[in-house]
Amino acid sequence: MPLAYCPSPVLLIIMISQPKILIVDDEPLMRISIADALIAEGYDVKGVESGRDGIYLTSKNSYDIIITDLKLPEVDGIEILKTSLKYSPKTKVIMITAYGSVDTAVQAMKQGAYDYITKPFSMEELLIIVRHLIEFRELEYENLQLREKIDEKYAFEGIVGHSAKMQEVLEKVKIVADTASTVLITGESGTGKELIANAIHYHSSRKDNPFIKVSCAALPETLLEAELFGYEKGAFTGALKQKKGRFELANSGTLFLDEIGEISPTIQVKLLRVLQERQFERLGGTETLNVDVRIICATQRDLKKEIKQGVFREDLYYRLNVVPIHILPLREREEDIVLIANSFIKKFSTQNNKEIEGISPEARDMLTNYPFPGNVRELEHAIERAVILGNNKYIQPLDMPEDILNFYKGGLKASIKASCSESLSRAIECFEKEYISKAIEEAKGNKTVAAERLGISRKTLWEKCKNLGLKKQQKEETEDINKERA
Repeated sequence: MPLAYCPSPVLLIIMISQPKILIVDDEPLMRISIADALIAEGYDVKGVESGRDGIYLTSKNSYDIIITDLKLPEVDGIEILKTSLKYSPKTKVIMITAYGSVDTAVQAMKQGAYDYITKPFSMEELLIIVRHLIEFRELEYENLQLREKIDEKYAFEGIVGHSAKMQEVLEKVKIVADTASTVLITGESGTGKELIANAIHYHSSRKDNPFIKVSCAALPETLLEAELFGYEKGAFTGALKQKKGRFELANSGTLFLDEIGEISPTIQVKLLRVLQERQFERLGGTETLNVDVRIICATQRDLKKEIKQGVFREDLYYRLNVVPIHILPLREREEDIVLIANSFIKKFSTQNNKEIEGISPEARDMLTNYPFPGNVRELEHAIERAVILGNNKYIQPLDMPEDILNFYKGGLKASIKASCSESLSRAIECFEKEYISKAIEEAKGNKTVAAERLGISRKTLWEKCKNLGLKKQQKEETEDINKERA
């Protein structure tokens, strides 16, 4: 399930446009010289001679940097600093001071000034401070952008799903996220188990530490053991040097074991010991290593059934199942299908430079009635295909994959077979009436939008409403037309 990210508009404006700098100095030669040097560097510069003008501009505008003389008539640089901190805390203030006022400049830094420079100074000395400051702001912005991407990607509200069952899952995630408890996530393939694991880690106090993922089903027993616990040089043929395992790499962080039901009895025993004692040895080694790792597991298997069959250890199951989280298949939370589909439309439309606004009513019906054996993953692939192949503003039935089309055709045939007691013309009329009513309802009464989705003109829609006896729609349409004429 995709999660949208949008950087802060204010930060984008600051970093994409020229850095804005305000100079406040009552000495014309000094003020003009600094301004000329900064303009030559490509900065957007404004210079004023009085502290009062500086305070006024600072309170009305946002600057990246303010360069102000400490000693000014009437209102000094300290007041400009205070105004800047009040109205634009992100603005950096550089103080210009005489040698005898260094103590005051230092006090200004304690109050929030970024730096100071003493007279006399070379222009290059000031430019170096400004350049470093701009570079620092850019790095600060990049770090914030990366953090916003991570936070947005794994934000609870970013996980698409408004059904009651999905909200219960998210509430449990919020509760368990910042604990050390082991979590077992269950659900069919494609339901989003890994996404829930991501959300748990990135909303915990371990979020700045490693988050290591292992697909237990992708590796045979010998390789999985080496991957999890590491090995010493010479432990087996090909072990040419020591290698740390995933448990070591995840120390102080989180280890996500996907498809935990696939691990062999041998690995189960070793995993149980790590969970109990937080200790293990590398393959071929004798040193006992201690680790602080939070374990999150996921499986699509019924582990209780596996226990009864003697395939999975019961004691390990209870160690893993401290906090169980079950994700329902998509077919059991029908109300989430359209929401998730629309999020995928937005994602793939952007990626493929397409202007697709949504899903047609008939295509929507197809999606909500399809059982989605592949769950969210299958829905994602279906929407990606529809976006790429679609030529309309709204996804149409023929844009859907063959599996969905065939399922819909089969259901339509069964429906026709069960209701052939009426004449063909009457059946078509009933279908058309119901279909148009639903289109108008989903367009929230907007006839222009409804007509566009139905592929007919607004006039044709009005006539059909009249002929089919849709009086309410006809009345509303007449009122709309009269308003337009007026």
